[in-house]
Amino acid sequence: MNSRKNHNKKLMLPVLIFLVGCLVLTVVLYHSYRSNYKQVRNVTALNATTYAERLQNDMNRGVAITDTLEEIAISENGKIDNFQKVARDLMADFIQSIQIAPDGVVTDIYPEAGNEAGKIDLMHDESRGEICRYGRDKNIVTMQGPFDLKQGGQGIAIRNPVYLEGADGSPVFWGFTIVIIRVPEIFTESIQALTKFGYDYSLTKTVSPLSDDTEIVSSSGNIMKNPITFEFEFCGSLFDFEIMPADGWSHGWNVFPQLFLGICVILLLTGLTVVILVIERHRDTLKKMAITDPLTGLLNRKGFDEQLKKVMQGDLHIHCVGIQMDIDDFKFINDMYGHVVGDAALKSLAQDMQSYFNDNSIICRNGGDEFSAILVDTTEEEARKKIEQFTLQPRHITYNGGEHPFYISLGYAEYPKDCEDVSELIRCADMALYAVKLHGKNNCSPYRGAYKMQHRSQLGFALQDVSKNLPGAFLIYIADPENDNILFANRELIEFAGCRDFDDFLDYTDHRFRNLVHPDERDSVETSIWKQIDAKTSGNNDYVRFHFAKKDGTYLPVLDHGRIVENRYYGNVFYVLIMDCALVESYYDNKTGLETVPE
Repeated sequence: MNSRKNHNKKLMLPVLIFLVGCLVLTVVLYHSYRSNYKQVRNVTALNATTYAERLQNDMNRGVAITDTLEEIAISENGKIDNFQKVARDLMADFIQSIQIAPDGVVTDIYPEAGNEAGKIDLMHDESRGEICRYGRDKNIVTMQGPFDLKQGGQGIAIRNPVYLEGADGSPVFWGFTIVIIRVPEIFTESIQALTKFGYDYSLTKTVSPLSDDTEIVSSSGNIMKNPITFEFEFCGSLFDFEIMPADGWSHGWNVFPQLFLGICVILLLTGLTVVILVIERHRDTLKKMAITDPLTGLLNRKGFDEQLKKVMQGDLHIHCVGIQMDIDDFKFINDMYGHVVGDAALKSLAQDMQSYFNDNSIICRNGGDEFSAILVDTTEEEARKKIEQFTLQPRHITYNGGEHPFYISLGYAEYPKDCEDVSELIRCADMALYAVKLHGKNNCSPYRGAYKMQHRSQLGFALQDVSKNLPGAFLIYIADPENDNILFANRELIEFAGCRDFDDFLDYTDHRFRNLVHPDERDSVETSIWKQIDAKTSGNNDYVRFHFAKKDGTYLPVLDHGRIVENRYYGNVFYVLIMDCALVESYYDNKTGLETVPE
């Protein structure tokens, strides 16, 4: 009896193992499906972001043509001579026509044949007037369409409002530069690449910035179920970009091999370990993809922050050097040589960073041409030489068989010397990078405590180019009697002061405008300036004479024309032109009526 009971129990054991195995297999298969589903959606989401950027880059080719015409119109004071020749040179296979519309009236179209009906008054046209007036009043590039073209197919109108400088210095509306792009032809390369990788897609947009109605711009034509959606705005219109695998969300997942593996797991318990390892490997791959920049192989910003957090959890008092850098004139590289060459420059810089800073460092690409690095367990003094060598080493890109140099600018800061929280380290380095840009690019600089923590503006980088061509000595300093810190001086002022360069000039003046004035006149000059500013007799301007203190100990009488303005980084600042009195008076017999500080 007992022997039979034991025998029956043993017979139940294989049944129990089979039932448990079936249950485990069911769970494993479901988990595998869900894991594959998530993986496919994550990869699809990454592709949606990537191809949405490519679609925007495609449309930017049309916008770039209107920008070129705008630059010509501005440089020629509203005239575009030889429009047909210029437009012919700018023509591409995705463009239906190129137009200009002075005062909102289309006067010239290329090609003319077949497009004569396009010469209309845009501002008063029933279907175009409202959006054209909106673009003019807001001074923004607008898109309208898609709409049917008389030549067949569909197009989208890109209209760029152009403003000239009026006699009083205020902007005056000139008209529009216009490109009609053909869709989906403009997206041909991007769409072919997308479909080649096995994706269905749909791209829709609002017909204009003033309408919520949407139109399909391009589509694979297949019905999509629960697609990944990426929304973006371009030229005032909202775009929805939807994609999904053409063979569904079970893409790459086949139940039969896993079912066979599951049966093997039931028979051989060791097979279960293999399945677990495979699943874990999938998880690790997805995690690595989430924190890695796909172009350069460096960490992305998310991975960078995670690594930095781990380092600082180990020792909050460890010294670190934060680095922020970018490629000088990277947009020019992309525009001149193409994005493939631009990507090559990014990869080259990433490889250099890994070569120079790989030991005990955290390196990432923030996006675009911006890179960050944290050198762990080192100080600014220890890292300075290596940073300088890295910044100034020659770099080249290859285009059409020839080598072309490119350069970088770099700012760096030290924790805890320059900031109390390591999270502020990159922001300090970014402000140092901005200072490099302001002083001519292609260099590196440590962070200085006088910098204010603000987001830098790319427009500020043009100051060096503009100021060096001003017809006179020019400087900028903080409008504060107690802290008249000099922020900038052009080359002519530096030479007028008898200094070698800007750093020598700052050392000589101790960074203060006050030290450029004769000691006996400093108080009276300052009083005169603020008296004029407070009285607003000349608006925000002030005019004053004083003796300019040169580095060699001599003094020259000068005219000072200053203007106080509000600056987003430093608050109120003075923009000042300095003119040699002797030079001015040699050309003008009459006195100017400027207020003169007694000599």
